[in-house]
Amino acid sequence: MSILETKTRTRNGTPPTGPAGADGSRTAPHPLRSELRRGFAPWAGLAVAATLSITMAGKAPQWQGSWGETQTMLHLVSALLGGPLAAAAGCWHGGRERRRRTDELRASAARGPLAQFLTASLPVAAWIAVAYAVVAVGVGAATWPYASASRPLLSPALADAAFLVAMTVLGHVVGRLVAWWPAAPALAVCGYLVLGVPTYATSGFRHLSPASAPETDSVLPVWWQPLAESVWVGGLAAAAVLAYAASRKYIALLPLTAAAVAAVLIGQTGDRMWRDHPLAHQQVCDTSVRPQICVNALYPAMLPEVGAALSGLTDRLEGVENLPVRFEDRAGEPRPNEAQLPMLTPTGQSMVRSRLTDPEQYAWEAASALTSGDRCAARILDKRASQVDDAVTEWLAPNRIRNEIERQHLRSALESGDDKMQAGIRADRAARARLASMDTDERRAWLSRYFATADSCDPKRVPAL
Repeated sequence: MSILETKTRTRNGTPPTGPAGADGSRTAPHPLRSELRRGFAPWAGLAVAATLSITMAGKAPQWQGSWGETQTMLHLVSALLGGPLAAAAGCWHGGRERRRRTDELRASAARGPLAQFLTASLPVAAWIAVAYAVVAVGVGAATWPYASASRPLLSPALADAAFLVAMTVLGHVVGRLVAWWPAAPALAVCGYLVLGVPTYATSGFRHLSPASAPETDSVLPVWWQPLAESVWVGGLAAAAVLAYAASRKYIALLPLTAAAVAAVLIGQTGDRMWRDHPLAHQQVCDTSVRPQICVNALYPAMLPEVGAALSGLTDRLEGVENLPVRFEDRAGEPRPNEAQLPMLTPTGQSMVRSRLTDPEQYAWEAASALTSGDRCAARILDKRASQVDDAVTEWLAPNRIRNEIERQHLRSALESGDDKMQAGIRADRAARARLASMDTDERRAWLSRYFATADSCDPKRVPAL
């Protein structure tokens, strides 16, 4: 009778009620079933679920609204927090017999060392994998109402679950071998460092740590990347288990060889394990306005939101000539006759849950992109041209925060007697006032002349105000 079967007896020494045998007698439930239903394993799963859930909830603005960002954040949290916690749980559970002083009884059980090890370790690993699955479903449900493009990927999620299982089993081996009571928390700290430190490296071998995955939703893993990651960490765990518990230790060389091959493949391939997302190079556009408004095809739900934020700007530009054809939202510099739309990513800054966090600031940045003030040093350094650029930007998209900052600067200049700063602020205000005081036709003609020089670095070509 194994140790787990022995411990299922009740206090009065009678066996527990179980399924009837062939002779009508009652038999004890399988130890694996007992480990799964009660004891430490469910609590380990609950701890992992709580850790992942609380961390993901705290970072919800950074991922909720994009499938790519959701899976990337869950992957990183699972690797950096879930992995060390799973290893610590396995380590603590692995030292259970030693703490209870029943390790000699376990050694005398009928089952072999490998069967005993799997019976004790797999329930904890299974509960932790289930905890990850529950959290993954939860964050997917939280993202669903806001994500408008792409789809969740199954293979990276399976690789994350395999990683947590492998870390649990590795921790269990450490718990069996190390007779030191703080081994579990020490292993968690060491695991965090081992997983986190490689993310600061530049070599392709940094990807041996699952935490080093790209933090962007504009790339996708190649089909074999999750498989290679699973073979790498799973091979190490299997090798450790076989070397510890198998009767023929040399069998551990098989998974160890597989892990080494996967490690070389991961290290040599490096960043090429991810490819550009097909949607990242596409746009969806509103062609009913000038300039046209285009957003990246990864975020099509943002087009109405961006269009509403820029509606005041496009209304003021109605009838103006020499404008860029469109606002574009692709990586890299805008093409000729295009203007760069303010960045929507990373999620959680300008955009949260498919909504702009500050539409007024976003419109001001879009207006600034229409001028050359942030692209041409000669124009910035010329006081008159820079003043005209600022006046156009402020007229197209007034910004209360910038106006308040200007008032604070003016008060500071008045208090300190800085005549030069006072004169500069008053000149900027006068330029904006002159532009605003023009009648519609005059202003439209002046803006048409202005935008004809928007791409020029010659400040003398900028029309006067």
